[in-house]
Amino acid sequence: MKRIKYLAICTLLVGSVISCQKNDVAEEIQDEKEEVSKEQLLKLAAMGVNTDDVTVVKRTFLDGVTQSFLKNDTDLLFSYDLSSYDDLGQNKQGNKHYRTRNLISNFNRTIDILGYTGNGNALTGKMRTALQWAVNNYNSLNTSLHFRLTFGTNYQAADMVVYNNNLPNLGGEAGFPEGGRAFKWIQLNQGNESYPTNFIEHVITHEIGHCIGLRHTDYFNRVCNGVNEGDGGIGAIHIPGTPNYIDITSIMISCPPPGTDPNTYSGEFTANDVRAIQYLY
Repeated sequence: MKRIKYLAICTLLVGSVISCQKNDVAEEIQDEKEEVSKEQLLKLAAMGVNTDDVTVVKRTFLDGVTQSFLKNDTDLLFSYDLSSYDDLGQNKQGNKHYRTRNLISNFNRTIDILGYTGNGNALTGKMRTALQWAVNNYNSLNTSLHFRLTFGTNYQAADMVVYNNNLPNLGGEAGFPEGGRAFKWIQLNQGNESYPTNFIEHVITHEIGHCIGLRHTDYFNRVCNGVNEGDGGIGAIHIPGTPNYIDITSIMISCPPPGTDPNTYSGEFTANDVRAIQYLY
């Protein structure tokens, strides 16, 4: 597996989100006309989420269940009911970090991950290879997380499901852990298929990062547009052993810097990515 260092269309050091289409089994996306409440905006701010352009969206996943989510201009979905999310805050040393406090509990760290092959939302051959590489990335880290990958249609039995939402753009979409469990649904956009397998590996590895609780490394100053995703005004705790500056080579960078060529992505973790994940798990 070749690997260089990549600048993500998606994101590492601390968790957060990305994009989607409608077809038989999944992905019916509707933007709601209803407004986001003041309470929801305050909670998102306390979580360290930029509250500019927050909208209510609906997603219908492979299981046929339609859920409402809150979403800004990133790749992350936040449950409409935000009660299960913790606020960001200062730790005892007053250090800073870039992760959510929503992590995977000790009892849920063996993760059955499914590459979906059903009609309408099946992963392409290239996506399947990229998913295998991404899972290998995580399983090689010597952490308490262990991913067991299968391919098929039994999404009910899986802890995490990766599928093709058939959208023409690049990137994907995921969410943060809830209730001590990984976020279940990772959507890949069909537009990724035009690029090398390493690029798709990067997208998947990035989205899995969100599902286990990692935020974007450049959340405070996105490299593609300079937007601050927000730290809620109450700080963020830095993960020991990782830089407190923007690491544009991180798998968890939020978006590609101007002039970045997706064909050059390696899909591999940087040393700082590895330190961050090993510290958390």
